[in-house]
Amino acid sequence: MGAVTPQRHSSSRIGLLGGSFNPAHGGHREISLEALKRFSLDAVWWLVTPGNPLKADGDYEYAPYEERLAAARRAADHPRIVVSNFEARKNLQYTVDTLEALHELWPQMRFVWLMGADSLEGFHRWKNWRRIASLAPIAVFNRPGHEEAALSSEAAKTLALFRLPSSRAGDLADAEPPAWVFIDETANPLSASRIRAARAASKSR
Repeated sequence: MGAVTPQRHSSSRIGLLGGSFNPAHGGHREISLEALKRFSLDAVWWLVTPGNPLKADGDYEYAPYEERLAAARRAADHPRIVVSNFEARKNLQYTVDTLEALHELWPQMRFVWLMGADSLEGFHRWKNWRRIASLAPIAVFNRPGHEEAALSSEAAKTLALFRLPSSRAGDLADAEPPAWVFIDETANPLSASRIRAARAASKSR
């Protein structure tokens, strides 16, 4: 199944969760459901990337792409969470290019970029990260052990003046970027790296 684009009217609000989903897990689903509720979104699209440029070294192993897509669909298990192969079909590798392509295809939609606190820590290493911040409001979800590093990161400091209080989270989707909010109530400890490590350990027994 390719990318599904529900609610193509002018008031559509779409959350975008990008990543390797290697594998997808309950943490991805939790923040997606939280985003649907907090930001009054019509849908959340999981953009499963063929490969993350920041994980391009030889030590990082991906499960096959179609396998990651299928696993993500099983993990999503919600009619308003759409698992998409948009980046693979459009041959896109960087978030900034993905956002520009989405705006060009669906200028009437309001997109919100979703990320975990661990991603905010290294956001300044993403290609044209300031341009990303200018293209879509950003929602950052807390993860155990990452809050302090995330909020003291280069990107957080640079964008400090554009941070909305969590009490105004409902305004995020309609805010003109740059705008971002930190949701500290989410604290799911699951991570794809831990799941891969546990699987590798069980195979070696």
